[in-house]
Amino acid sequence: MNIALLIFYMYYFLQSEGNIQPCILALEMIFTEVLKRREISRDFTAASNEQEINAETKYRIWLQECYEDTFMRLLSIMSKHKPSMQLQALSTMMKLLSLEGKYPIDYRGKEEYYFPVQKLRPIVLELLSSERSTDHLLARFQEFTAYEDVLYYVWKLLPTIILNKKQPNEIFIKNFLSLMDKIPIPKQGLRNKELVLCGREGGPVFVQNFDHLRRWLNRVWSVVIRWEHSTATHQQLLVVLLERILPHLDKPLLLTDYLMDSLDMGGAVSLLALQGIFILIKNHNLEYPNIYGKLYSMFEPEIFHTKYKARLFYLSDMFLSSTHLSEHLVAAFAKRLARLTLVAPPQDIHIILMFIGNLILRHPGLKRLINHPTGGEVCSDPYIMEERDPLKSQAIESSLWELQALQNHILPSVATAAKFINMPLPSVEWDMSKILENSADDIFEKEMKKKVKEITLTFDKPQSLAFPKGEKVTQYWTLT
Repeated sequence: MNIALLIFYMYYFLQSEGNIQPCILALEMIFTEVLKRREISRDFTAASNEQEINAETKYRIWLQECYEDTFMRLLSIMSKHKPSMQLQALSTMMKLLSLEGKYPIDYRGKEEYYFPVQKLRPIVLELLSSERSTDHLLARFQEFTAYEDVLYYVWKLLPTIILNKKQPNEIFIKNFLSLMDKIPIPKQGLRNKELVLCGREGGPVFVQNFDHLRRWLNRVWSVVIRWEHSTATHQQLLVVLLERILPHLDKPLLLTDYLMDSLDMGGAVSLLALQGIFILIKNHNLEYPNIYGKLYSMFEPEIFHTKYKARLFYLSDMFLSSTHLSEHLVAAFAKRLARLTLVAPPQDIHIILMFIGNLILRHPGLKRLINHPTGGEVCSDPYIMEERDPLKSQAIESSLWELQALQNHILPSVATAAKFINMPLPSVEWDMSKILENSADDIFEKEMKKKVKEITLTFDKPQSLAFPKGEKVTQYWTLT
């Protein structure tokens, strides 16, 4: 059976509703051999007259048309069929792309590295669909971005795709941010010359320009943050920004206003924005007014129901680590945290107690809060919980009566932890990192593993007792 008949058969079965995976694999095998034999390469001299085109030339042209048509059919499968078929189509297209790079169709004897970027572009466009989520395809495509040449040309294509999107829909934005989260950021000096998809043995070496890569990344990101985002995509954007993109931006301080605006949105978005601000303060000497007021206002009961609450405690501990902060400011944080323990889950109470203890260790003057003579109790506490400015909350005039109340908590572990204010403080701070990710299940499991002291109940017969004569003797037992 010749190649032409095989191709026609495969095209026919691709149009059926059955299992098309064997057809995809068959087409992959056919064009693998065709590319290796260079049967569709244009290394021949084109005839000036149609009549001079011989049968071999016509056959090569026809094979090339079939190859392009197959690629388009695979793209269609990648967008319309069930996930398993989509994944197979993606794998086959990347395999053919690799072979075309090693055996170029436009081969003219040039000793240059060749990558068929015109084949990669429609694949990337399909991954960034505006109609459906492509998370499963992006997870598979992530394996191919381990190749340096694929990664380089993906970054090269992204500006040409993103700059044309003035305001994409939410599906496109989620797919794009998922792609950003999965593909690596190229780093200079960490190259593996053998890890290229289209490299030819003994052929030219692939060379990437890191200045171009950095410029493409900055251009893409300058457009993405100008899009209008929903709460979900805003949160996803901040995660990708902080964990992957921020270290590679040329002017990260330009993000300051964007992060401060995000800080006012509340919830997980505020926590992620706070982390970004901390990075700018730490690494880029950012000075921004009222940052402690912003941080103070984030400690609300709702924080215990967010995914990133551990991040808030960690960052707050870093923000308040300086011993040069005003005691009035730190006292406000200690008092607000103490008040929140009255409504916090048990696992978060442990964290807060350590946090308050560390603040007192850094600022010994806060020991007055443990038993303040005029600090009042529940009904006469001078602390103003509703005040948004920590310096006006009158926390320094209050006391930590909340911790005294916690000593009667139903959980013995919480009650015991709250008794630290009755004992001499340690010489070193508590390590909060060990319990930041604790959950209610962890607390329950720990309580279940505790050994309970057993109390034995026995009944002993008393020694003989003297009774008056004639009285009825009754058996007495004592409980010991």
